[in-house]
Amino acid sequence: MLELTGISKQFNGRTILKNLNLQVTDGKTLAIVGPSGVGKTTLLRIIAGLEDADQGEMTWNGAKTTSEELRKQGILGVVFQNFALFPQYTVRKNITLAPTLSGTSQADADKKADELLNQLSLTEQENAYPSTLSGGQKQRVAIARALALNPDVLLYDEPTSALDPALRDNVADMLNQFKQAGMTQVVVTHDMDFAAKVADTVFKMPIGLEA
Repeated sequence: MLELTGISKQFNGRTILKNLNLQVTDGKTLAIVGPSGVGKTTLLRIIAGLEDADQGEMTWNGAKTTSEELRKQGILGVVFQNFALFPQYTVRKNITLAPTLSGTSQADADKKADELLNQLSLTEQENAYPSTLSGGQKQRVAIARALALNPDVLLYDEPTSALDPALRDNVADMLNQFKQAGMTQVVVTHDMDFAAKVADTVFKMPIGLEA
């Protein structure tokens, strides 16, 4: 289980997060919800190690740790809101790059990529570049890239923000399939209908914080 305790963060004197406590249960999907500007993405970035908290600590299975350490161990995977795909690389290369840089052989990385391309219906796009993909395809490539590192916890920042209603349902189906397979997931979203479809637990961000 991933647990955050007493997390606080300020930007330019404004309190974004204040003594926040959060538990992420193994094999479950947690949705972090709230209106724009309340710190949902900031919290996710702190969990992912992309932003430092001013105060607080993190534990993994009861042992104190850091986001940086969890990422080094391959425990955390991140799916970014804007997908953050490498435009100069094909879909396959986007999926295999991080594993090979982490020491996985090219053959093993390609084998895992084959599985993910098939699982996420991307086989026909494996040699395509991100600029030629639809929003839904980019979303699936971003998910495949995160899954290629075999993370224990998958983090999503607004995974449906750029998608139409039909594609939102497809993403919800994917997340529920991953959950059934035992994946622990944390989803930041402002879409309460989407949260209701995928989440075991909903964490509502506190609003109206004062410095």
